[in-house]
Amino acid sequence: MDTPKSEPIQTRRQLSLTRLSFVILIVLGLSYGTTLSFGKWQEAAEVVESESWFAAYVDVTSTPLYAFEQRGAVENSDVVLSFIVSAHDDACTPTWGGYYTMNEAADALDLDRRIAHFQLQGGRIAISFGGLMNSELALLCTDEEALAAAYKSVIQRYNINTIDLDLEGEGLTNLEAVERRARVIAKLQKEYRNENRELAVWLTLPVAPQGLTLDGTNAVAKVLESKLDIAGFNLMTMDYGGSKEASDSMYEASKKALLETHRQLSVLYKLAGVNLTSATIWGKIGATPMIGQNDVVEEIFSIEDAIAFNLFAREKGVGRMSMWSANRDIPCGVNYVTLSVVSNLCSGVTSPKYAFSNVLGMGFTGDLTQNAKMITTEEPDASVHVVDDPETSPYQIWREAGIYLKGTKVVWRGHVYEAKWWTKNELPDNPVLQFWETPWQLVGPVLPDDKPVETLELPSNIFPQWYGGAVYDAGDRVMFEGLPFRAKWWNKGESPAASAANPDSSPWIPLTQPQVEEILKSRNSI
Repeated sequence: MDTPKSEPIQTRRQLSLTRLSFVILIVLGLSYGTTLSFGKWQEAAEVVESESWFAAYVDVTSTPLYAFEQRGAVENSDVVLSFIVSAHDDACTPTWGGYYTMNEAADALDLDRRIAHFQLQGGRIAISFGGLMNSELALLCTDEEALAAAYKSVIQRYNINTIDLDLEGEGLTNLEAVERRARVIAKLQKEYRNENRELAVWLTLPVAPQGLTLDGTNAVAKVLESKLDIAGFNLMTMDYGGSKEASDSMYEASKKALLETHRQLSVLYKLAGVNLTSATIWGKIGATPMIGQNDVVEEIFSIEDAIAFNLFAREKGVGRMSMWSANRDIPCGVNYVTLSVVSNLCSGVTSPKYAFSNVLGMGFTGDLTQNAKMITTEEPDASVHVVDDPETSPYQIWREAGIYLKGTKVVWRGHVYEAKWWTKNELPDNPVLQFWETPWQLVGPVLPDDKPVETLELPSNIFPQWYGGAVYDAGDRVMFEGLPFRAKWWNKGESPAASAANPDSSPWIPLTQPQVEEILKSRNSI
């Protein structure tokens, strides 16, 4: 997360739930029976509260300056001030965005006074190190004593107990820097705890609907090896690009990202020798959408997305909600012509002022300083290998000898999984880190009121068996090793076996379960 310097200061004020609801109803044109359950969200907003916290990011050096100090008298006022990075002429000197040392920021931005004013009003801040556009301190400052002194100087100057490490670009991929950063901050955290002081550390990481990237899981593994006690992992649910299905809304893509990352973190902690319950892992997950227009032109995180995402996050018990950024939580105005060009100080959508802060922050009643008191500890392994009952399971029970087409749903150990491609002999809950390493997508648990769904079995003689000497035209269907295939073009002597290894060049494509069921239904109706 990082944007260039730009545009005007706005003061914010809190909307009441009633007024906020009215505004959102107008913006979305919601009516009784809408597919988005606004009534469900409103009911949860009024009743469900949690100790999880909300804090918007504030871009400290964008111009004109954003008056975050005027947020102290309103709810959801906590902020994450960004970004502390290395000075261009001295890697071990912390600066705000590479523009101001801390002393220069005190003079030019009156930053120390504004922070003190904000804190006196009850506002709480965290400081974010890193971002995309500059170098996080550990990337270039290789003297570990000097690096520790740099982190400590920021923590003490602004009187904070929570820091956020925004790892992007080389700050994420440079594992030497990842290890150095974790080693130094782990020592600092231990020193603070020995003195009965507190330091919560959040890692902010890029994410896709398929979860953390390989660079992300590598970085998390290195950090966990260092014994740095991570308060949580904040996921940048934004700028998905080609990883997002075109038919998915930003809410749907972000929901997938959180679900998959939850699975990955469970595996990563187990690999580090620490067992954590599902609920604890959810409490260690945070989410930061980029409100309104994202950097990817086709991606717009709307108020409707925000409502659904807020409800999902609170239902799962995520530990943190943030947004990029407080600076942008106003409409762009009539003079801002090209809304698809991202502005640092407006959202690019027509939502009311401060609507995103109020929607995303609804129900998050904790404060960002509370995580500093939490120590991650080993928990009893509460996982139970459920014995699946075909009488109550909604889909067939997974079998080791079974062959499953793309789109097939199965039940395994109390959960429903869907095949992403045809598969056999691969456990649905195999603990892999990357989405592409498993053919199964977790859908969710078997519910108490689930009933068996009628499935159509694939007859072995539904299509003729493939024969190497036969000629096949486009559209012909065959069986090969128990699986149905369709010819993409004319071919002879080309085995369907090659389709798994090289699907683009193979003339054969395996049929999916829905396609097979459609064929069976059409035949049965004749």
